[in-house]
Amino acid sequence: MATTAEELLDSDIATPADEKPKFWQTTNGKRIVIGGAIAGVVAIVAALWLWTSAPEYKVLFSNYTDKDGGAITASLDQMGVKYKFSDSGSAILVPADRIHDLRLKLAQQGLPRAGNVGFELLENQKLGTSQFVEQVNYQRSLEGELANSIQSLSAVSSARVHLALPKPSVFVRDQQKPTASVLLNLQPGRALDQAQVSAIVHLVASSIPELTPANVTVVDQNGTLLSDSANKNGKQLDPNQLKYVEALQQNIVKQVQSIIAPLVGQNNVRAEATAEVDFAQTDTAAEMYKPNSPPEPQAIRSQQTSEQNGPGSTNPSGIPGALSNQPPGVATAPLEGGAQPAQAQASTGPSRKDSTTNYEVDKTIRYEQKPMGGIKRLTVGVVVNYRRTIDPKTGKVVVKPLSAAEVAQINELVKQAMGYSQARGDTLNVTNAPFDGVDKPEEQAPDWWKDPANLPLAKDIARYVFIALVLAFLWFRFVRPLLKPAIKKFDEAVAIPPEPEPEEPEAEPEPDPDEEARIQREEEEQQKVQVYKSNLEMAKDMAKNDPRIVANVIKEWLGTE
Repeated sequence: MATTAEELLDSDIATPADEKPKFWQTTNGKRIVIGGAIAGVVAIVAALWLWTSAPEYKVLFSNYTDKDGGAITASLDQMGVKYKFSDSGSAILVPADRIHDLRLKLAQQGLPRAGNVGFELLENQKLGTSQFVEQVNYQRSLEGELANSIQSLSAVSSARVHLALPKPSVFVRDQQKPTASVLLNLQPGRALDQAQVSAIVHLVASSIPELTPANVTVVDQNGTLLSDSANKNGKQLDPNQLKYVEALQQNIVKQVQSIIAPLVGQNNVRAEATAEVDFAQTDTAAEMYKPNSPPEPQAIRSQQTSEQNGPGSTNPSGIPGALSNQPPGVATAPLEGGAQPAQAQASTGPSRKDSTTNYEVDKTIRYEQKPMGGIKRLTVGVVVNYRRTIDPKTGKVVVKPLSAAEVAQINELVKQAMGYSQARGDTLNVTNAPFDGVDKPEEQAPDWWKDPANLPLAKDIARYVFIALVLAFLWFRFVRPLLKPAIKKFDEAVAIPPEPEPEEPEAEPEPDPDEEARIQREEEEQQKVQVYKSNLEMAKDMAKNDPRIVANVIKEWLGTE
């Protein structure tokens, strides 16, 4: 009877009467195992879903002060945003899909303030504030605004500005110019070039009335003076002039290499150039006087002529007075052979002629203005590699120098490319020499799986492949075997039996001993099935007629286990 009950409850495995079934072979054990498997599959799928759907965190703000950090976290808590800190604690991390929205909202609240207070300090002025306090608050606001403007540069982490604004005076001799000093805290590994430092100096100088760039000092966190005082007096080149010289030299090198490379190869020529540029701006005014020209082409500027002659011309003589002003007497004929009268002698004097002529003087006035940036002198050096040829007999690379004609041709081409001028004192040196490592093979690019740039992509691909493998394992190992009986029953219920094909009469085959053994085994299995069905019917009748016997059998099983 116990064997019949066991066969009723365990339809898959027939357990002998003298052997106790294992826990996983019982009905409850099977249910627990199946339930645990389903729960494990659900837990793994849920864990994979949470892993793939977890938000990616990015940096919202970094290198903030403690005061700003507290205000930012309080605002994030108020908005209900999840955040976390970096390992070093110097950055606040938020979900990547909300980083831009949160930055705009925090900027609307004035966060982070970066420790500098701008013109918002003037919004909270109290009634009865003295003029001194107002002036101090205005200066603090101006310093904070300048510091915030300087901090907007990518290389600057933080900045502080100190202004020295003198009091205005009505006396000219007592007036003082304002000064300013800027302290910069640069980002790790970053530096400012002279153009950026000059931009900061002019930014501060343009924000304060009567503040000149010479009175602005810029210092970094290491105490290095960034604003060069020697350059303020014009003794050195400014960054724009240095860039002009560097661009000029690079342009000359590019021209030389571009004209020589087709002859000797792209990697077989090296060139360097040094340019001396005159940045002095000269204005010349000259006024020159040349010697007088010959009389023919001379230009007459003015001419004056005075002429006196003839007997009628009488010169006044005698003692001044009334007697000397008397008219002359009656003229009489001269006596022959005798002396003439004194009056006649006085009337016959010598003639006189005066002439004055003014000529134009030759003069040249020249105004000459030389622009700045003219080239004073060029120095160019060119190195050309030996020519490489392949020996047809051995197949090896043979290195040999260039001929004298080829070197002379290259020399002339370089002169034309650089704009050589002998009057200016330019120098050129072309050298033919072998390059070191010319026969070494070129380094090949690393394989794509060794390239560090592909590492993030490989990680993403590996993660998705791992998820796919886990899901496939769960499907084929647990889910599919559990669903297989249900799918089979569904297929049997839905499947339409095919129409029987007309059977053709076949010849009776000869009896086969293997076939007879197979038929005998099938008959034995059918008999077992019939016995199992009869036992099953007997157990059902027993459970209906006398359920106490079945209950005692189950109690015995539980007690033994």
